[in-house]
Amino acid sequence: MSRYWSDFVNRLKPYVPGEQPVAGQKLVKLNTNENPFGPSPRVLAALKAQLDDSLRLYPDPESRQLRGAIAALYEVEANQVFVGNGSDEVLAHIFNGLLRHAEPVLLPEVSYSFYPVYCQLFGIERVDIPLDADFKVAVGAFRQPNGGIVVANPNAPTGVCLGLAEVEQLLRQNVDSVVVIDEAYIDFGGESAIALVNRYPNLLVVQTLSKSRSLAGLRVGFAVGQRDLIDALERVKNSFNSYPLDRLAQTAAQAAIEDREWFQQCRSRVIANREALTLGLAQLGFEVLPSAANFVFARHPEHDAAVLLAALREQGVIVRHFRRPSSIAQFLRISVGTESQQGALFRVLENLIPGH
Repeated sequence: MSRYWSDFVNRLKPYVPGEQPVAGQKLVKLNTNENPFGPSPRVLAALKAQLDDSLRLYPDPESRQLRGAIAALYEVEANQVFVGNGSDEVLAHIFNGLLRHAEPVLLPEVSYSFYPVYCQLFGIERVDIPLDADFKVAVGAFRQPNGGIVVANPNAPTGVCLGLAEVEQLLRQNVDSVVVIDEAYIDFGGESAIALVNRYPNLLVVQTLSKSRSLAGLRVGFAVGQRDLIDALERVKNSFNSYPLDRLAQTAAQAAIEDREWFQQCRSRVIANREALTLGLAQLGFEVLPSAANFVFARHPEHDAAVLLAALREQGVIVRHFRRPSSIAQFLRISVGTESQQGALFRVLENLIPGH
């Protein structure tokens, strides 16, 4: 705390990201849901082609080529696409521009822990809706007065996914407020709600290129919705930072979107490794929630999650643990890794959990 801080800054409780190893640390990193497989070779070639004198010029503030590529992929109009510096920035603009109303925002009680931070940052009241007994978003419980709804699908950190019929139920029972579907992990097992945007004017879908397209290091995210919602985001963006995506990010993201063959290959490998991870954990006695993401959420009936977390860290394997809310305090979130990384995880777990 500093005497120069405002009262507002003193009250903030920032989001805490997962541990990032420092140089020289040899850790098996299964804690931040990064893609274990690298980006498309076309991405790397496109980046190299941009390393010239043009870097002295500002990038296209509208990211027109990238928006066109995203629109072509999802069969929408380019003016229905908004891009930003990672989906976190896109979400920040959404909370600021579309969710600041008299009624509270409704959030799943267990979800991406940045959402409450945005509510705090922008002075938005919120109501947390508990998950159902199967750790699934309880769609029917969102039928109450609200100034907007934000749901991660698949949910984080559980990995449990809603079907499109359930997303439509959310939309139909909340026609007077914006429903934001955050699809950071949708490519690993769900069906995107982008297919619904032209039928529901209150739907806004957010995605990222960090996960399924292996571009976490470049920070590119986007939203798709009807023009009325996109226009609101552009007004906020152009009042904050008119050049959110640099030349390298725009070029690499476009190449990643256009290389559909690489995307499918990479996605299939992640899904296969997720199934192997789920099976291996189950054989060690873990209860593993059904995941449609690039991570699993698991607990062991005989071992405390915090103790396992510390023991894994001591042996050079890092995973993620969330102490709040209490309903998930005994779960560990484990990112899908390469075959080698998952092998290292299991060698440690077999020593920590004997008899399986």
